[in-house]
Amino acid sequence: MEFEIKKEGRFKYIESGGGDENLLLLHGLFGALSNFQGIIEHFKGKCNVIVPILPIFDLPIRTLSVTGLVDYVVEFVDFKQYNKVHLLGNSLGGHIALLYALTRPDKISSIILTGSSGLFESAMGSSFPKRGDYEFIKKKTEATFYRPEVATTELIDEVFDIVNDRNKAIRVVATAKSAIRHNLGDKLHQIQVPTLLVWGKQDTITPDFVGEKFHELIDNSRLIFFDECGHAPMMEHPELFNQHLEAFLGEVTGKF
Repeated sequence: MEFEIKKEGRFKYIESGGGDENLLLLHGLFGALSNFQGIIEHFKGKCNVIVPILPIFDLPIRTLSVTGLVDYVVEFVDFKQYNKVHLLGNSLGGHIALLYALTRPDKISSIILTGSSGLFESAMGSSFPKRGDYEFIKKKTEATFYRPEVATTELIDEVFDIVNDRNKAIRVVATAKSAIRHNLGDKLHQIQVPTLLVWGKQDTITPDFVGEKFHELIDNSRLIFFDECGHAPMMEHPELFNQHLEAFLGEVTGKF
């Protein structure tokens, strides 16, 4: 599908319109917009689906951090004048979602985390790839998923482009290090809104024990594991993911 990217002021985003519930999706470090294709297609007629493009490659380097990205989301939600949002985050996006919820609890209706960082993550391993090593990037990207074929050529090419652009690579490393510094283990008890945790049993980046720890630390949470699934359940099992998400949102809102 083709996404119409809207531009208003400093913000770039996708917005579906439709419905009176706002479902805001936050992507990860290497998150292509296509990662959320299944969610957007399924929910665009039922609620207003919004995907802000996080300015990982645009923020001044001195302000580039997890908290800088949270500030951006705060400003975006205020700019759009959304009353409340259901906030869904994958990987780094989940980390940002949690920090946003801690910063602006008045704006949150519910939280959905899938493969979220914030407690423990192992992204590219101990070695950063050499530039030009396409095969290495291909294998690393495929390893994100239980089924390697989910890693499309488009996605592999996007990751390869980031790694081979010195400016982008520096920003990825800086953001990843910032995420590790902002461990949320001692703050998650403050999250009170309904929270859905969807985890892949074969996730090697935020393993299953991470999902279990989030469930332990967030009181009002529900944990669902998908078997034969890696770090992006919404991509590997889109129909099952949407089924659980719709049921959860139905319980929270009394709609759908």
